[in-house]
Amino acid sequence: MSNAKQTEQMKKGAGFIAALDQSGGSTPKALRLYGVNEDAYSNETEMFDLIHAMRARIIKSPAFTGEKVVGAILFEQTMDRAVDGIPTATYLWEKRGVVPFLKIDKGLEAEVSGCQMLKPIPGLDDLLARAVKAGIFGTKERSVISAANAEGIKAVVAQQFELGNQVIAHGLMPIIEPEVTITIADKAEAEEILRAEILAQLDALPEGKQVILKLSLPSVPNFYKPLVDHPRVLKVVALSGGYSRDDANAMLAQNTGMIASFSRALTEGLSAQQTDAEFDAMLGGAIDSIYAASIAG
Repeated sequence: MSNAKQTEQMKKGAGFIAALDQSGGSTPKALRLYGVNEDAYSNETEMFDLIHAMRARIIKSPAFTGEKVVGAILFEQTMDRAVDGIPTATYLWEKRGVVPFLKIDKGLEAEVSGCQMLKPIPGLDDLLARAVKAGIFGTKERSVISAANAEGIKAVVAQQFELGNQVIAHGLMPIIEPEVTITIADKAEAEEILRAEILAQLDALPEGKQVILKLSLPSVPNFYKPLVDHPRVLKVVALSGGYSRDDANAMLAQNTGMIASFSRALTEGLSAQQTDAEFDAMLGGAIDSIYAASIAG
């Protein structure tokens, strides 16, 4: 598959994956949390310039290295941009020792059977070819499960693995992400259905092919251990899903073999108004805590 050193780094998983992949819809909120309000930009181009500056600041921070951050998920525009004149994916791997991934989904369909499927991804093969050329190791695509509906969950998982096989065909590693909404009353039941469907799809994968799974933190600690141990799984990573960083870390630490892939929980407390020293200290503390939770299990 891809770079053997990158595969080994992800397999060893001594750290976590940073999710730096906010796209058009979630960018204004991410900027507001960073202390940049809508009046700071007048169009989409300026907005994306500001979010790239935030991401570049994170990537360049002394705390952001492969020692504790094994991978990072990028938005397509971030892949196409540069950090200090170096293409972002190249900078991540060569300067920081961090494995680069690319978010490829284009959002979610309306909810059907308690679940939201992925929207079509036009030009996906071209995008995957560009990703390979840019030095990307793998991809990420997110669906949402909001009810313990067997039909809906089966459809979500089938679509995720169909897309994953397309990604694998390009020599890339898919991160399959069927997120279970953490606030639903039947979360544990949804997770039972989800685990069974994922196991069935994993068993159907050709020998020698692997995926990474990105899942909501389970209601029962170590519920996903059979997935962690499956030979078709390179790694199981956890999304924070709306939990605070402290709560997400506490839950993650109870799950053996799972590592974090946090977005908002990683950037919690960071601000454009901070000095570089303040910013690096805040980010360093966040990275240390998420790293500790990721290796605790």
